[in-house]
Amino acid sequence: MSEQKKVAVIMGSDSDFPTVAGAIKTLSAYGVPFEVHIMSAHRTPEQAAAFSSGARANGFGVIIAAAGKAAHLAGVLAAHTTLPVIGIPIKSSTLDGLDALLATVQMPKGIPVATVAIDGADNAAILAVQMLALSDEALAEKLAQDKVSMKEGVAKKDEAIQQKVQELLA
Repeated sequence: MSEQKKVAVIMGSDSDFPTVAGAIKTLSAYGVPFEVHIMSAHRTPEQAAAFSSGARANGFGVIIAAAGKAAHLAGVLAAHTTLPVIGIPIKSSTLDGLDALLATVQMPKGIPVATVAIDGADNAAILAVQMLALSDEALAEKLAQDKVSMKEGVAKKDEAIQQKVQELLA
């Protein structure tokens, strides 16, 4: 059996860390190995390109890129790899993250970036786990169990709300 692929979590600034923390916790909960780094599409483009170019050879299977404002990080990383790149637009400006969302989602043909919601770090990590689970049955089973748990949680909440409705009408 081959070694499990890692996920790279790259943020454009340390100010993105509070948001990215959700992805880190989620990856850890699934037991997925990861590395976290700060790289800038504009201030350290050579470093970002070198990291991305070597990511596959260095054992990565997916790259998550979080950036706000101009948010070119995911695109720069995607331009230098064939690995899937997931962009997290960060709410960090007066435009409430819309600028980052548009910059992350508007990639040219041939340079795809999967994009989650503004500040959607948890979903970025889950999507990365789903990608890795295509070739990892243990991860696939963990994901399936989490779906069952979510379903059970909703059923419990529905049961509780039915009780509250009955109490309200009594």
